[in-house]
Amino acid sequence: MGYPRKLTRRFHAFDNFAISFTIINIISGIFSAFGFGMGAGGPRILVFGWIGVSVMVLFVGAAMGEIASAYPTSGALYFSAGKLAKRHRGAWSWYTGWLNFVGQVGGTAATNYAAATFIQAFIGMQWSSYEPTQQQTVGIATAILLVQALANTYTVQLVALVNRISVWWLLVGMVVIVVALTVKPSSHQPASFATHFVNGTGFSNGLYAAMLGLLVTSWTFTGFDGSFHMSEETVKATVNTPKGIMRAIIYSALAGLVLMLALVYAIRDYEAELQASAPPVQILVDALGAGTAKLLLLIVIGAMLFCGLANMTSNTRQIFAFSRDGAMPGSRWWHSVSLRTRTPVKAVWLAAACALVLIIPALWSHTAFTAIVSVNVVGLYLAYGVPIFLRLRLSHFEPGPWNLGRFGKPVAAIAVVWIGLSSVLFMLPQASPITSDNFNYAPIALGAVLLIATVWWFATARRRFQGPVSYGSPDEVAAMDLI
Repeated sequence: MGYPRKLTRRFHAFDNFAISFTIINIISGIFSAFGFGMGAGGPRILVFGWIGVSVMVLFVGAAMGEIASAYPTSGALYFSAGKLAKRHRGAWSWYTGWLNFVGQVGGTAATNYAAATFIQAFIGMQWSSYEPTQQQTVGIATAILLVQALANTYTVQLVALVNRISVWWLLVGMVVIVVALTVKPSSHQPASFATHFVNGTGFSNGLYAAMLGLLVTSWTFTGFDGSFHMSEETVKATVNTPKGIMRAIIYSALAGLVLMLALVYAIRDYEAELQASAPPVQILVDALGAGTAKLLLLIVIGAMLFCGLANMTSNTRQIFAFSRDGAMPGSRWWHSVSLRTRTPVKAVWLAAACALVLIIPALWSHTAFTAIVSVNVVGLYLAYGVPIFLRLRLSHFEPGPWNLGRFGKPVAAIAVVWIGLSSVLFMLPQASPITSDNFNYAPIALGAVLLIATVWWFATARRRFQGPVSYGSPDEVAAMDLI
């Protein structure tokens, strides 16, 4: 790909799959968004929406995997956008990189803030006198970021080991939760309950409410570009990277459907649980009792912590690669690699610091925090869509060993359509009447990011950034390798 090797190839096929599976994180995604889905479509959209969106995400993953096989670099999306563009390669690469960067920082911040919120809920269940505050939540989230940054500072083997553990934590944890919700409750909802429709959004149009409910699954299925970003550290990357993406999506879709069904059929008092501060936690308490619910809540918290760690790892590699091509302020700092740990240590701490910046507004405004991190999903999916769209425009695409053959273009076309639709959904109003507390600030946040990127591009970047940099011929690059 034109770069001297600085990162060591110590990720095997399972490790590459593990990072995307951990970031998708069905337990974290479903538990954090289930309450929204209960009011936006109810069981019908939670169950059948999960199935439909999972299939669409599989198209996105397949299209991304084909590109990852052709361009297995840490730069991933922005690198491939620069290579696939017919014209204005620097601009395509620039915007893709910044959308990816902002989306990943938002993902790290959102996941760790959610983990801090659930930790507060657990403490409140354990000690009834405990009164959670926003300041305490931000403090806990900051501590989580610190621990995750320290873990990412050390060797790639440590991160790979933690990601392997996280896969089994998610799978075993999902089985434990499902078995508990299946066996222990004295009664369950009837089979027909899966078709029950609820519109608690305040909008009179049921179809609109149902479309909003699809966000539960879309929110969960983010971050599978993590496998792409780790490709420079993966053995046989041209094959193992796309396989990692596809396996992560398929296994998450199947396991997530089982978990979703278990939660839906365990609902006891729909209205009361919908109005609870954490609906899925209330479902556990009502169905299993407070003691068992607390134990299962520990599984959920652990899943969120693993998710945040994997998010930061992926974010770090994107920062490393983007800086290697001179696209970030202080690039020479962020793409340096520790000779002792073989990890981009400075990029790790930059990722942690940027996530903290997004968390801090929660000290005085939960709405402001939600507005900023909402751009996570939109930013990521738009970054996914750009190289796939550019691949569609090419008359000839040189595929890697893993490819879709003649189905490549149709799959890419479906992926682009879905990315466009889901991105619009994330920017629409999500409750009525619209107030300052429920207003969806995602389009404003995204617009601000694009405005800054545009001003910066025309002010200075277009003269110095022409897309991915080549460090020389294969022989010249080989001579620069540190390994």
